Amino acid sequence: MLLRQEDSLLKHIFYKIDYEQDLGKEDLVCLLAVENREDLARLYNVADRVRQKYVGEEIHLRGLIEFSNYCRKNCNYCGIRRGNRKIKRYRMTVEEILDTVSVAEELGYRTVVLQSGEDMYFTVDKLAELTRRIKRQADVAVTLSIGERSREEYERLHEAGADRFLLRFETSNRELYDRLHPDSNYDERMKILAWLKEIGYQVGSGVMIGLPGQTIEDLALDILKFKELDLDMVGVGPYICHEETPLAGHANGTVEMTFKVIALTRIVTRYAHIPATTALATLRPADGREEALQLGANVVMPNVTPAKYRALYELYPSKVCVREEAAQCRDCMGGRILSLGRPISQDYGHSFRKMAQESKENLIFTKC
Repeated sequence: MLLRQEDSLLKHIFYKIDYEQDLGKEDLVCLLAVENREDLARLYNVADRVRQKYVGEEIHLRGLIEFSNYCRKNCNYCGIRRGNRKIKRYRMTVEEILDTVSVAEELGYRTVVLQSGEDMYFTVDKLAELTRRIKRQADVAVTLSIGERSREEYERLHEAGADRFLLRFETSNRELYDRLHPDSNYDERMKILAWLKEIGYQVGSGVMIGLPGQTIEDLALDILKFKELDLDMVGVGPYICHEETPLAGHANGTVEMTFKVIALTRIVTRYAHIPATTALATLRPADGREEALQLGANVVMPNVTPAKYRALYELYPSKVCVREEAAQCRDCMGGRILSLGRPISQDYGHSFRKMAQESKENLIFTKC
């Protein structure tokens, strides 16, 4: 009897998805709890169809430049946290960063992602000048992922030419957020995400899957938070435990739950760019990213950081591709994508959400 009730509930939820009705928390919890292989296959197939409809077949490549592993924050899950005394710190020079941007452009990337810890050595003046020089030198979109700054700094960086900003919130559970972030505030993080949107950035955020103390209900609320924030990009990756953090000894998140969250994020957000993350490839090197690209993801962020620095940007241990040069990563990822029969995008990969919104506004204006 119970089995029939579950089947009936799943049938109703898939009906809602097929007719593009909004999913609630209980719907998401039910799908996140699914373990039956046939039901999972159905979920992934539906998510892939939604991906095809709203963001198309192209896979977008972003060249990732991890330019500093210094960080003023002490997040309890992160390998480059301030309190990790065993890590060797580095900062790329401005010229090294610019040279790496040139390499990325030569390899065909139309977006570069400048990522670092919260390194205050890189003042807003330095970052703004760096962004202007990148824009003069290369035909690329610029994404920044540098953590929490003042609104004025975000405004100056946008004026300098930064197109996008990534700032993850990791969990929408306030209590869990506080446990993970001893020197950060949940409300402040949400306020910053609102600022970024008001300023005009294309905004990305995201969460980790499998954090110690995280529940399926938390993940369902995370997915609804993505929709509430109306994000342009959503990053979803498994938590991987780092032994030089206060969470040492905890289990990693799972690939399967990460796949479920990616699929449901695609179904709920529709237009968001969703990357197949390096963390997925770390836990499942053979096909983690490829599988993600077939159940809702549409972005890959190959590393173009100079090889001598890559292993030092250790957010988590055993990260894949840390010994390869940028060209090797590009060739490898290109081959993997082509094996899926999907084309690699040749454009900047700007926000599908904004394009859809502008198209709708233009249609209304034309009718008027």
